Amino acid sequence: MFESAALPHDLSKEDFERIEPRLREDLLDAQFDLLDAKQKSILVLINGSDGAGKGELLDRLYEWLDPHHLDTLSYFAPSSDERKRPTYWRFWRDMPARGRIGVVLGSWYHPALDGRARGLIDEAAFTQALNEINEFETMLAAEGVMLLKLWLYLPEKEARRRLKNLLRADGSRKRPVVIEWNHIDTKKERKRLNQAGLEMADITSTGQAPWHVVAGDNDGYRDIAAGRLLLDALRRAGAETLPARRAGEKVRKSKAAPKPEPPLKTPSVIAALDLTQSLDPDAYREELRRHQHALTRITTARSFRDRGLVVVMEGNDAAGKGGAILRIREALDPRAFRVHGVGAPSDEERAHPYLWRFWRKLPMRGQTAIFDRSWYGRVLVERVEGFCSQSDWLRAYHEIKDFERQLERADYTVVKLWLAISKEEQLRRFELREDTPVKRYKITPEDWRNRDKWDDYERAVNDMVNLTSTSHAPWTLVEANDKYFARVKVLRTIVEALEG
Repeated sequence: MFESAALPHDLSKEDFERIEPRLREDLLDAQFDLLDAKQKSILVLINGSDGAGKGELLDRLYEWLDPHHLDTLSYFAPSSDERKRPTYWRFWRDMPARGRIGVVLGSWYHPALDGRARGLIDEAAFTQALNEINEFETMLAAEGVMLLKLWLYLPEKEARRRLKNLLRADGSRKRPVVIEWNHIDTKKERKRLNQAGLEMADITSTGQAPWHVVAGDNDGYRDIAAGRLLLDALRRAGAETLPARRAGEKVRKSKAAPKPEPPLKTPSVIAALDLTQSLDPDAYREELRRHQHALTRITTARSFRDRGLVVVMEGNDAAGKGGAILRIREALDPRAFRVHGVGAPSDEERAHPYLWRFWRKLPMRGQTAIFDRSWYGRVLVERVEGFCSQSDWLRAYHEIKDFERQLERADYTVVKLWLAISKEEQLRRFELREDTPVKRYKITPEDWRNRDKWDDYERAVNDMVNLTSTSHAPWTLVEANDKYFARVKVLRTIVEALEG
């Protein structure tokens, strides 16, 4: 969830001042469209680290929006009166009417996270609470409430530093700060809180109410990113189809669809990789042999009969997936594994839910399946090329995590690998393939078309890693400019996953 949010973010003061006026105007337009339509309400849940700027973001929204149609819904520990009522009573009591926007601090997630962090509830009770939250949010969506769930992320060390700098000598604070987790003070409790947060995101980031992680290390970046997410939510609510109204005007003339702003420059976990890593031929042969022997030993052991192995190979075109798969094949009993090359779905496959064709290719326990491309096509090529709707690929993140969770519970080890190469290295390999007769089949016009959308695919990959890397099925990013280095890392990752 936090992979790219943990990278440094930056938005200069000049860029903020350039972007803010247009964003502010668009937000006001969309807010009044929402109010005119009275078809939906929006709840903005602001969560995250103490010190990441939850209160500052709330103040910014009040600055940018018409406060007459904006509600702050803030919750502390239940009062004695609230404890006499059902858990969700106070949230239902304060639910904003259609046409209004509510900003929530201390939402329905806090009791479950707090209880899990302090050891008051066990894992089963925590999971049950998260499932109840999903049911609650499903009903809200069906009743016209759109949820925008924001998690403001700040590394714990930086968050503590910020909070310390806000203290005066007398113990008071230089300005108001939203403090929600100061009672979680032991190392053990903070570790449990962090783990609970990851599990929360895993289970409750759904297509209709996904979590959006916003980096909190740069105030301007945080506010612009959150503002754009709110604008997108307002427009998806259908507000832009109504007659437009400028702030302060009772009626406005209809206007053309707004030209989208260029996306914020978001740090990418892919771009942050060190692609210069390499292995010399002697070290490669030694490491390759060692990890292949380990993979053979594990997959032929009696204990492996009750387990299954699913390897997902994704990556840039020409990143070397085929070569890496060949080195995996050399270590496996050919009677106990299959490689599934995944292309565009057939007519029969399109007539079924998109996961149908992958369910049918899962191996039996004691065997291995390698997917050369996979179910992640829904959030990569189908998203970028427009082969499915935005709602389809948004909900796919949750559906895919549920699919992989079922595999884990059935004693399958899921290893997910993204092989990354630079744009320059890809061009070199494309040209080499075109000039080598026995490799021409590896290059197609579609590869060149995909290359033209490099930035779109990188954003999609970044979202994929952030939203589907879980404790039971994490993504491993493989620096693949050097094929020797990549092949060894692929094998080592699989061996370590099986040994773990």
